[in-house]
Amino acid sequence: MATPPIPIAYQQELPAVPDWLNKGDSAWQMTASTLVGIQSMPGLLIIYASIVKKKWAVNSAFMVLYAFAAVLICWVLVCYRMAFGDQLLPFWGKGAPALGQKYLVGRARVPESTHEVDGKTVTTEPFYAMATLVYFQFTFAAITVILLAGSVLGRMNIRAWMAFVPLWLMFSYTVGAFSLWGGGFLYQWGVIDYSGGYVIHVSSGIAGLTAAYWVGPRLKSDKERFPPNNVLLMLAGAGLLWMGWSGFNGGAPYAAHIASSIAILNTNVAAATSLLVWTCLDVIFFGKPSVIGAVQGMMTGLVCITPGAGMHQRRVSIFMV
Repeated sequence: MATPPIPIAYQQELPAVPDWLNKGDSAWQMTASTLVGIQSMPGLLIIYASIVKKKWAVNSAFMVLYAFAAVLICWVLVCYRMAFGDQLLPFWGKGAPALGQKYLVGRARVPESTHEVDGKTVTTEPFYAMATLVYFQFTFAAITVILLAGSVLGRMNIRAWMAFVPLWLMFSYTVGAFSLWGGGFLYQWGVIDYSGGYVIHVSSGIAGLTAAYWVGPRLKSDKERFPPNNVLLMLAGAGLLWMGWSGFNGGAPYAAHIASSIAILNTNVAAATSLLVWTCLDVIFFGKPSVIGAVQGMMTGLVCITPGAGMHQRRVSIFMV
């Protein structure tokens, strides 16, 4: 009697598992990507829809929904390789699609990241497929645009926003991403941005301030009274944002190792500390704690730790190795 063939999934050499692929790193990076995506959808969508007046809730939520979808399509069509591809200028990569199967199933690599370390030439080459890196970096690009949206909630037409998103992504975000993370001139100078303090938070903050200036101030009646329309939903969105930040900072090392563990712990300690300090200050100066103040404190801690979340306690990680 002939022996039945062994199913592909149980064979020793799986066609979809090349020698360079590390299943642990790949699984963690996809998990981290999902966590960062959840920060935007539905995290910031819920926060924005609940923190503004009721008449602006749907428009604010739709701005997030549209931005997430538009950034993804622009990212895979041209923007990913403008940020992480071959160099065109010292601050910009050559735009090209990131959709071909041959490109996506190959090993992830940032071609312009080659640099010298202790006399050795090193290039950023994580142990997973390029498709994983493309999606992970997309979630960062998407949340950057969505954070920017917070500065114009309730005062920007959705049609104007639809035109703004792809243009800003292409001509602003990709410049900062390539310069710092993609091997551009700042990367080669040794500038370190662990997980987006400059590429994400500074760029979205400056762009948001500029956008708010040109869009103009809100009506006087809106500025005098601007209560959130649903505090409980705002807290739910803030919770999703906090938990998602573990993927934000924990996925930045491109691997599941000690630096990612330290980054996740540092991230949560910073958020909790900032939240408690802000709450205590509310009690000291205003006589009672504030839910909105606590959320602001939490987000302040998360933003402040991001540029160096995996850089702190480096001696501890060395001794552990």
